[in-house]
Amino acid sequence: MATPAPVQLSSVEGAKNKNVGFKDRFIALKNIPQLFKLVWEVSPTMVIITLVLRLIRSFIPVAFIYVGKLIVDDIVLLINAGGLTVNSTIWLYVGMEAAIALLGEIVGRAISLTDGLLGDKFANKSSVKLMQHAAKLDLEQFEDSTLYDKLERARQQTLSRMELVAQLFTQAQDIVTMIIFSTALIAFNPWLILILATALIPAFIGESHFNAQSYSLLYSWTPERRLLDYLRFTGASNETAKEVKVFGLSDFLTEEYRTKAEEFYDKNRKLSIKRASWGVVTNFIGMAGYYGAYIVLIHQTISGSITIGDLTFLAGSFSRLRGLLETIFGRFSSIAQSALYLKDLFDFFALQPKIGSPEKPHAFPRPIQNGFVFENVGFRYHNSEKWALRNLSFSIKAGEKLALVGENGAGKTTLVKLLSRLYEPTEGRILLDGVDLREYSTEELRNEIGVIFQDFVKFQLSASDNVAVGRIDHRYDKSRIEYSAQKSLADTVIEKLPDKYSQILGKRFSKGVDLSGGEWQKIALARAYMRDAQVRILDEPTAALDARAEHEVFERFTGLMEGKTVVLISHRFSTVRMADRILVLDGGSMAELGTHEELLEKGGRYAELFRLQAAGYL
Repeated sequence: MATPAPVQLSSVEGAKNKNVGFKDRFIALKNIPQLFKLVWEVSPTMVIITLVLRLIRSFIPVAFIYVGKLIVDDIVLLINAGGLTVNSTIWLYVGMEAAIALLGEIVGRAISLTDGLLGDKFANKSSVKLMQHAAKLDLEQFEDSTLYDKLERARQQTLSRMELVAQLFTQAQDIVTMIIFSTALIAFNPWLILILATALIPAFIGESHFNAQSYSLLYSWTPERRLLDYLRFTGASNETAKEVKVFGLSDFLTEEYRTKAEEFYDKNRKLSIKRASWGVVTNFIGMAGYYGAYIVLIHQTISGSITIGDLTFLAGSFSRLRGLLETIFGRFSSIAQSALYLKDLFDFFALQPKIGSPEKPHAFPRPIQNGFVFENVGFRYHNSEKWALRNLSFSIKAGEKLALVGENGAGKTTLVKLLSRLYEPTEGRILLDGVDLREYSTEELRNEIGVIFQDFVKFQLSASDNVAVGRIDHRYDKSRIEYSAQKSLADTVIEKLPDKYSQILGKRFSKGVDLSGGEWQKIALARAYMRDAQVRILDEPTAALDARAEHEVFERFTGLMEGKTVVLISHRFSTVRMADRILVLDGGSMAELGTHEELLEKGGRYAELFRLQAAGYL
């Protein structure tokens, strides 16, 4: 079997390799106060508790080593005095050391507990905030691959950014400990600090450099990692299993995944080898500095400048200080890197929708009096030279049923998205009762429009909730849900389910039951009835239904649509004929507008499409 060519990522390779320097990392630190603000909002009490605990813990290492010095000095004095028994002072020091060790253990456990609980609360809050903000963004923004890259990076940060907060708290704790140790070393020999700093600076620079390189690699590979996730899902999913098996796609998908995964592994391997090699060099420099200082301390002890207890304390302090400085420098580099990732989260939160409500919205008409008017409306998708719609001027009268007809790509679905303000016209305007749609509250407008798209979502929720999404604030209104299901014939589907309205639909969860395409469509239609809005938009509402089911649905549909403004998209002319008027779109422009009889008599585009479909039944 020939190896398939790698998937071309022309549409997603917009993310170029992002080279990050020291300046970028320092600039990214400005995001940390925003992070603290988020954490503080989660639980001020828990933040205060963890800070107090860390302050206590910062003194424990110094106290532990100092008590050890006292014990050694007492033992040396005792030996020099020829004492044969241990005095009570030594036992007091031993007891103090044990108490300090126990306190350190208790405080450490308390910090872990507090950090864990605070981390869970933060992850929950930031995830909720992410979902809420994503819901505010425009539909067109979601159709831009660069937003998916930002969203993907932001999702990753919601679960891991509490680690950054813990790092910052620990950094502050270690800095306090470092100051105490440094003060002790400076008091005995200031040169020890200079030796230590000189030995550790190369390690700090190296870690900073390679952390930046790691971020650059992950940043530039965001689109490819999304592709890897997609290939992994497509190759092993119940939603794609039929096509994968029937078309024999397993080897193709596996090879595509392997090719990209190995390419990423190769880049990461090279970077990891460089990082490890540099780490050996910097660690050698650090060890040389430590043992140089150790030699100085031994010389001072032999000459009598310091006691053996002092040697124990200073050697221990120097060793701990070296470890602390290595950790602090390394953690600072890690914090700067994490702040870069944190920037991804706040960059996503900084995205703002273009479609919104005015400060003082116009009162929404209830009921609608005149209807909608399209005035020279045109729409072009982001980064596209081609117009999806152009020069559209027509009206939809209040209570009228308007059908949209045209070949795939003619702009039918785009038009209804403009009507519901999921998109904003690139040119022209849409009026409702003489007022531009932009003057109304977006929330009120959408509450009065019920839309069922052809590619409706099959929610992996209960049958009841699947109907209730049409008006989710009435999800506990059982009678309204059952009435909506009855009107769409979804009740005939639900009554056959093992748990009726409580049955989980779809195969994602245990005991879930999947439905056929036609059954799912009846559920989706029930949402339109549940909505009970003034305007109903149905995009291919019966495409998956057989002829008998379609006839039954539309018999009920006609009665319910009385007094409503309806926009209907359908390729079935038996459905289209039920409309008061028919708008024919061709290449994004209006080709014809009239009743079924008028358009047939005209003998234009509609008549041609009608005859083509009718011929299929002969």
